[in-house]
Formats: sequence, structure tokens, C-alpha cells
Amino acid sequence: MPQVPVAVALQLALILSAVPAQYLISQWTGTNAAQRYHATTRLMRIWKDWRKSYLNATAWMDWADQQMSDVMSMVGMQQEVKMDSPPVETMLFDNDKGFFGASTTVRSPRPPFVFLRVGEVVRERKGNMVGVVVSWDPEMRAPSEWINKIYSSFEGNAAERTPHYKVLFGGPAGSSLMVAYLPQTQLERITGMRPDIPTLENYFTHFDGERFIMQPWLRELFPEDEVMDT
Repeated sequence: MPQVPVAVALQLALILSAVPAQYLISQWTGTNAAQRYHATTRLMRIWKDWRKSYLNATAWMDWADQQMSDVMSMVGMQQEVKMDSPPVETMLFDNDKGFFGASTTVRSPRPPFVFLRVGEVVRERKGNMVGVVVSWDPEMRAPSEWINKIYSSFEGNAAERTPHYKVLFGGPAGSSLMVAYLPQTQLERITGMRPDIPTLENYFTHFDGERFIMQPWLRELFPEDEVMDT
């Protein structure tokens, strides 16, 4: 004899009980047709919710997983889960290793081959994006895995000896921010443009019409960047 799944058996039982259910509805809600219609609709909605929540294997598995997760948290087993290290790209925003222009070493004296200055507005040559320089290194300072990902072996050797700049760009959305660490050969200075980029106020006090003026803490790191060449 074939086995009937429990869920199917329950559905058959509910179908067979449809006539008694209609009778009960008519008794509970009176003889008004509109009242009986609304009561029947409500009963069908309750049945659909039951079928989705209690007769659905996926819903039961999700519930069981949640209960197991709660139990593991209660006994402290979540402490055994090891967090992965953040991707290298997140270090572009900030890090304590001095990578991507984050070094707290004072950039003085300023090498003559570093052409751009903190606070200057620049255009990225390939994507034609406009940003603002917030830091620079006389030579590239980045993790080896990032260098290998961005450059070929030949390009990497040349890029490591090239001044690099940390540049802030506005993202696609008005409040979004993009950070890049770019070689000097990929940037050009532009004037007469004041880009609207989030977080610039953390680095600069104002825009003087040509460039952004550094906050005191940033000026201490780049003391010669506001002294223009004569």
C-alpha cells in the first residue's frame, strides 16, 4: 500500500472538512452573504499562511538552523569561528602599516620629482575621473599581494620607484566615496574646479579657488606642500 506523506494527508483532511467548515462559518457569522464571504476569505488566508510556514520543509529547516545558531551562541561556541582577515583593498581607507599613503612620517624635505601636492585637484587619465590628493609617498608603499594583483612583474618593478598618491574620488551616488592609490604617471593637475567629494572636510579647511587648504594635522605631515615652487 503506498505511503501518503503527512502534509498531503493533512491537506486531504482539510479539503474533506470544507463542507463542515462552510456550515460552521454560516452558523458563526449569520446568514448575511457578505459576512460569510469575508469569513471564508479569512479562513483561506489562514490556511495559506499555515501551508507556507508549517507545511513547508524549507521553513522548518530555516527555523531549525536559527534555533541551533541561538543555542550555539548561548554556550559560547561562536567564539570558535575565526574571522577572515579584511581584504587588502580595505586598507586603502586606513591602516597602521604605512601602506597606501597612510604613513605618519613627515614628508620633508619634499623630493623635487614629486610633482603633485596634497590638496590639489587632479584628473585620473584613464577614467577621466576628478579627485583630490590627500597623501603621497615618494615611492610606492603597498602590500606585495596588492602589487602583484594590480601590476605585472615588469610594471611592478617600475611602479615601485614611482611617486604614488592617495586620491579621493566621488562615487556614483552623491554620498559615496572611492579611494585610490595611483602612480604619478596616471594623474594630471587641473585648476578652476571644486569637486564635491564626501569626507573632504576631514582633511581640508576650505577651497581657495585653486586648491584645498590642509587641516593643521595634515599640514604637519606635508609641511612643504602649501609652499609653491618659485
